[in-house]
Amino acid sequence: LCSFLGLLYQEYRDKSTREEIETRRLQDSQTDPEESSPSEETPSEAEPTSTIENKAPPQINLLRNSNSRFNLWQDLPEVQSSGVLSILQPDEIKLQEAMFELVTSEASYYKSLNLLVSHFMENERLKKILHQSEAHILFSNVLDVMAVSERFLLDLEQRVEENIVISDVCDIVYQHTVNHFSVYITYVSNQTYQERAYKQLLQDKPAFREVISQLELDPKCKGLSFSSFLILPFQRITRLKLLVQNILKKVEEKSDRESTALDAHKELETVVKACNEGVRKMSRTEQMISIQKKLEFKIKSVPIISHSRWLLKQGELQQMNGPKTSRTLRTKKLFREIYLFLFNDLLVICRQIPGDKYQVFDSAPRGLLRVEELEDQGQSLANVFILRLLENADDREASYMLKASSQSEMKRWMISLAPNRRTKFVSFTSRLVDCPQIQCVHPYVAQQPDELSLELADVLNILDKTDDGWIFGERLHDQERGWFPSSMGEEILNPKIRAQNLKECFRVHKSDDSQRRKLGSRNRQ
Repeated sequence: LCSFLGLLYQEYRDKSTREEIETRRLQDSQTDPEESSPSEETPSEAEPTSTIENKAPPQINLLRNSNSRFNLWQDLPEVQSSGVLSILQPDEIKLQEAMFELVTSEASYYKSLNLLVSHFMENERLKKILHQSEAHILFSNVLDVMAVSERFLLDLEQRVEENIVISDVCDIVYQHTVNHFSVYITYVSNQTYQERAYKQLLQDKPAFREVISQLELDPKCKGLSFSSFLILPFQRITRLKLLVQNILKKVEEKSDRESTALDAHKELETVVKACNEGVRKMSRTEQMISIQKKLEFKIKSVPIISHSRWLLKQGELQQMNGPKTSRTLRTKKLFREIYLFLFNDLLVICRQIPGDKYQVFDSAPRGLLRVEELEDQGQSLANVFILRLLENADDREASYMLKASSQSEMKRWMISLAPNRRTKFVSFTSRLVDCPQIQCVHPYVAQQPDELSLELADVLNILDKTDDGWIFGERLHDQERGWFPSSMGEEILNPKIRAQNLKECFRVHKSDDSQRRKLGSRNRQ
């Protein structure tokens, strides 16, 4: 199939999120969010148009028409010549743009998938280098994913061609998500194996490394890496959910289109969660096996490996020794090192011993942990907090006075150990009325289990922040929580924009009442 849009999906997506960031910056600087124009409020993922074709094509066929390089629905020659722009309400035009964006972005995504298959997967030199099993791990079920995208795009195109005013697209999204999008779960769940196999092949097979480098240099790839093509399906299924959210924010309330959008969003959310779980499951199992091998129990042994257990945080803290006399204070260290492994349901307290091993001397269920910050009592007690185990390994209450290396490390431990504790800006048991918000302007990849990976244009509630540059936030579109460097984002200062973001968030999730009640109080570690 021929090329039909000027941009590969990676470029397309980047342009879209950059425009979204700029739109929010503009709105944030205004006193009234309604002052922005329709084109500002509806960022499109498509390539900006330098010239519109003089002759309108008889059909809007994004799959086969190589001249389709439109930016907005209202730029289509058919739309401009029809006179509908003078009849439709501004809100309806915004909705048309949101629906059209979903269609054009799918066309760009399909183009990138097609390149992954035709340029990389089906390359004869690469086929000779790779063993069949290696090729299967590397490309997984990408042919199924591409077939699903093509079928989906054809149905979307057909809808656009039925009428220049698009009736709906979320009904098509719903049908395809329910009936076909399980192929995404298969592909994304293979991601851990895929990444490992790719690294191994680069390391072990110089011929593979050479061919990939040559293929990446082809002008068709526009300077994009092979790995950026491999990750496309995961990025797309997440982005599709956000595009449906964008439509949902613009449809009239209590309408059929709102109901369809809510249904489509709910099904997409189910697929995205299954994809995330698929990725996490394998890495978590391997991690738990690795930890179990390092632990030696001084107390009664606790079985570490469980299908429902995963690591939240691990690391070294200083435990304060309780000096009984001034003599012991002079002769003994005030603090000694201990090492904590915190799982979603269990805390294990250890001391590091030779041979990269850890001797366990106490443990407690995570639900029976309490933390308390010490008021600053001088340098020696800076970043110190009390950890209480309501019921430890000996079935009694125990307290530990622990010192962290920095304020952010102390707060991160305290929130991980006792997640329902009140934070600086909001009580986790209250509704979020107006707490600070931030939008992501630099992508971030989580380095620790308690951190949150960020995509460009993500909007988050700030639940807590530290003086040394870390923020604990909750992303609005999926309520995922975690820490990230404050330098990754820009605070949203306009209270009207913050209120609008929250209102849209509640609306998106209103189909699930329990989810709405938990918004702002749920721990998603």
